[in-house]
Amino acid sequence: MTDTITTLPELRDISTQLDRLIEMCRRLGEENRSLRHSQEQLVAERAGLLAKNESARSRVEAMIVRLKSLESNA
Repeated sequence: MTDTITTLPELRDISTQLDRLIEMCRRLGEENRSLRHSQEQLVAERAGLLAKNESARSRVEAMIVRLKSLESNA
């Protein structure tokens, strides 16, 4: 029967561990929110860079077509 009785020091230890777990969960939640925000920014930045890349590719292709046209007219 004494095995099931929790002493005051044991309760304090459990309480301390619980407080640490709560704090860890809070910190991890903040870190998770921060990482998700960073990911959203990176995804948006990537989309912008892909659009710029596509625009540049289109312009280069148009220049090549114009140069070939000038070359064939010369």
